[in-house]
Amino acid sequence: MKRILGLTSIRSDYDLMSGVYRALHDDPEVDLRLLVSGAHLSPQFGRTVDLIVADGFTLLGDVESLISGDSKSSRLKTAANLLNGAIDLIRAYAPDLMIFAGDREDVLVAATIGAFLDIPTVHFFGGDHASDGHVDNPVRHATSKLSTAHFVSIDEHRQRLLNLGESDRRISVIGSVALDKFASEPLLDKDAVLQGMSAGSHASDHPLAVLIFHPVDQERATAPSFVRDAVHAMIERGYHVMVGAPNPDPGNNDLVAALRELGRLDQVTYYGNTSRANFVNLMRHASLMIGNSSAGLLEAASVRLPVINIGERQRGRTCGANVLFCDGDRDAISSALDTVRGDAFTAGLPGLVNPYGDGRSAVKAAELLKSTDFRALIKKTEDPLHARQ
Repeated sequence: MKRILGLTSIRSDYDLMSGVYRALHDDPEVDLRLLVSGAHLSPQFGRTVDLIVADGFTLLGDVESLISGDSKSSRLKTAANLLNGAIDLIRAYAPDLMIFAGDREDVLVAATIGAFLDIPTVHFFGGDHASDGHVDNPVRHATSKLSTAHFVSIDEHRQRLLNLGESDRRISVIGSVALDKFASEPLLDKDAVLQGMSAGSHASDHPLAVLIFHPVDQERATAPSFVRDAVHAMIERGYHVMVGAPNPDPGNNDLVAALRELGRLDQVTYYGNTSRANFVNLMRHASLMIGNSSAGLLEAASVRLPVINIGERQRGRTCGANVLFCDGDRDAISSALDTVRGDAFTAGLPGLVNPYGDGRSAVKAAELLKSTDFRALIKKTEDPLHARQ
């Protein structure tokens, strides 16, 4: 039996990987365990470990790593806590393979542990790149260099890893495993979704807009005004705004305060965190997504949902024609709203194809994880001087 350890620290990375975890969990020849840390264990961020347990997955353990603060050092301290708390748990379990996704500090820790303990690792969603100058880019690329193998979403990401000096034999282009949930989650009607998210009567009678805005260090001072302007512009156009919780990065406190204040309006529901079934169906019933969440770029095209991405976060990443980028001032947001509601923009939505795949990648990934001998790849002897040869 192959022992596979998944590492997850936040609701967003868990949702990206849930289809892979499910396929592995259901395979009798795989022993899947999850090591849970970070925001998953924090009541402030919804204690989303409870969702993981409710999904029926077996936990190897948990590490109370999160330092919730508004300083740049808080993420470093969180990473240090995870490194210190995870090493002995991982060493005792002795997995045949470790898997993790994304570009946060926890995946860099996971890849480091794998490299030093001689445990093969597979990094999902490597090779991506945004032009926003955020620390996520070097974290993602550094994680890839420390990882044994890479499951990437599109060929552009493969090309980027090749340019980083990774061997092509380490890279599998499988599409985005985040999209399988749109095929697997049952359809719920709008009222059932809104009831499950504690939305008021105003939401039932109006088109829905989903707002998810994460803190960005360069926009920390202006983020609260971004979301206020966005919400009021949407209310003026008749939307009910469903507001999700931002991630726990520095700047979170001021942003959450602004979002909770907006949530007191009849036209706004601050739902914070919710179940995967609710979120998938919210996207299905929504008329608009706005903010700076990667869900807008990676997932919204699967339900042909128009997206406005505010500010610098996510710029430069591959996306469908359903995504419009705009600056954070009120005039720019209002102009973007009018554009995505116009006939010229909406005419292209019915035939939209998600560039990240068709929603059948998770099972493919699970089969490769089970059948591939990653230990044969663990020694990284490639010389970057001879990259792409």
